[in-house]
Amino acid sequence: MTTSFSNENGTTKAVDNVSLKLKKGQILGIVGESGSGKSVTSLSAMGLIPSPPGKIESGNIWLRVKGEMRNVVGFTQRQFQAIRGNEIAMIFQEPMTSLNPVYTCGEQVVEAILRHDKKLASQSIVVFWAEKLLKTIVNLTIKPVLNIVIAILNAIIFTLKILLIFPIFFRKQGERFTEVSKRLTIPAFQGYKTKAEKRAEEMTIELFKKVMLPRPTKIFSSYPHQISGGQKQRVMIAMALSCNPQVLIADEPTTALDVTVQKTILDIIKDLQQEFEMGVIFITHDLAVIAELADEIAVMYKGKIVEHGSVSDVFLRPKHPYTKGLLACRPPLDVKLSELPTRKYFVQENENGVLVQTNKSIEELYRELQVSESEIKLKHEILYSAEPLIKVEELKTHFSLEKNVFGKPVDFVKAVDNVSFNIYPGETLGLVGESGCGKTTLGRTLLRLVESTSGHVKFDGKDVLTMKKEELRKLRKDVQIIFQDPYSSLNPRMKIGEAIMEPMKVHGICENDFQRKQEVIELLVRVGLKEEHFNRYPHEFSGGQRQRICIARSIALKPKFVICDESVSALDVSVQADVLNLLNELRNEYGLTYLFISHDLSVVKFMSDRIIVMNKGKIEEIGTSEEIYANPKSLYTKSLIEAIPKGIVA
Repeated sequence: MTTSFSNENGTTKAVDNVSLKLKKGQILGIVGESGSGKSVTSLSAMGLIPSPPGKIESGNIWLRVKGEMRNVVGFTQRQFQAIRGNEIAMIFQEPMTSLNPVYTCGEQVVEAILRHDKKLASQSIVVFWAEKLLKTIVNLTIKPVLNIVIAILNAIIFTLKILLIFPIFFRKQGERFTEVSKRLTIPAFQGYKTKAEKRAEEMTIELFKKVMLPRPTKIFSSYPHQISGGQKQRVMIAMALSCNPQVLIADEPTTALDVTVQKTILDIIKDLQQEFEMGVIFITHDLAVIAELADEIAVMYKGKIVEHGSVSDVFLRPKHPYTKGLLACRPPLDVKLSELPTRKYFVQENENGVLVQTNKSIEELYRELQVSESEIKLKHEILYSAEPLIKVEELKTHFSLEKNVFGKPVDFVKAVDNVSFNIYPGETLGLVGESGCGKTTLGRTLLRLVESTSGHVKFDGKDVLTMKKEELRKLRKDVQIIFQDPYSSLNPRMKIGEAIMEPMKVHGICENDFQRKQEVIELLVRVGLKEEHFNRYPHEFSGGQRQRICIARSIALKPKFVICDESVSALDVSVQADVLNLLNELRNEYGLTYLFISHDLSVVKFMSDRIIVMNKGKIEEIGTSEEIYANPKSLYTKSLIEAIPKGIVA
């Protein structure tokens, strides 16, 4: 199969003469970097290639439909709609953009079931129209009247709350007023539901249980923004499985998820695949993830399959240099490296775009780049003999969930709860934990981007939390942050050169714009970009390039301290390796100190001198990266380490 896209500059083959075969009950992994053609391959099979500009130029896609092999190339959209959900389904990479924000999670799965489930749609035409007529009458007449009555009753209940009748009584009973008042609120009448709708709701609740969603009835009535990323992904899995498809395509379903949530999602897909005997195509850029799941692997590069084989063959005996490069990019857990091997160590492109192979093995590179225990010990002795750059003492950041009628908070989220630690000059302190553990809130509290509840943050001996506006403005020059999503942290209407120059102007770096421009150009070159990139806009760059721009902006003020908040979590493993190496080079060159926040423990181990493990706003344990991984003391830390995809070990 060949799929191409055309524009005014010509035609690009996104998928070039690719052949794949998926057997019943098999899991096929497709791996490669962004732009390698993985997603376009799956979208071609689903009939979701936008035309124009996309087009399947040649080849066939054979799918078993009702027991008969049919070529879906050339299918109309009506024909594709008939097989999507029933025969072939897809889990997309970003559930937040795939789920409709104005419908509850349950409503969206119910809609998919009602649209595709033939059994529910097979009722007689008389029953169908009778129910539809009754539903219209009830929803247009009874529903609005009943909801007005409910609104009046809720207003009466609210008045009683104000009069403090309920809080006085229920506090005597030892029960929290806020919980009681929630139960006393009467929900709105949702209207008449047909038998098919009721059955679809029951099926949705059962699916939510199957994908191990907590409190499935609550998730059913929750909107996408009200649940976590892992829960949204499980809703997407439930929707994809709602009509028992024979083929399931999972496109990067675990990217940017915690290792524990990622492991849960992988286990769910594996269990459901075995239960329903589905064929699964699992797309990712991470070979270690695919090794946890797949039977076979296809490695894609620039629209072509460069290697195809069993998981053990590809992992233990990789033939293609590109595959070796992908395998080496992932930070190893058993050794400390001075830098991560990248693709350039195994394969390079000549001036004609042809891959030129080197003869090095992964094992050889690891031996060359390994840092000895004596080197690590010497570095730590030098680091921790100095006075701390930052002292955090009994820091608390609490957010109120509810307030009583007098405005006094009655319920809190303790995002950061009595945390104390030091950060030393030149150190990279890793901060790991699951989503919601307080990592990002802690980082932002250190910079006063979030106000603390109590405690102290001392930077160079001065308490950041008590600084006045002018002092805080001066502090901004010395402390910087690199955010997770570089695209949303760059102004889309501002050229990247101007974006980097802007903070330099604010803080009076250089005497004039000409000098600032020269400084910015030097920075761009230093982070691996080019002089001509100065006048380009953010949308003209790849994700990895945008992150390099954000790094250049953060070091333009020559700060002492930089917070890297999940700054590589959404990048391909090969791009991620380049960015991590760059961060280490800049730390050594400019004498930077990092707080490196991530949910990826293997990345944190590579980057960090010491690691803090956070859980529910508290510090579980703190120690050197070697101590944390070799001898974790906390059960929580052990569970995080066990959840890291290990790949296949010889």
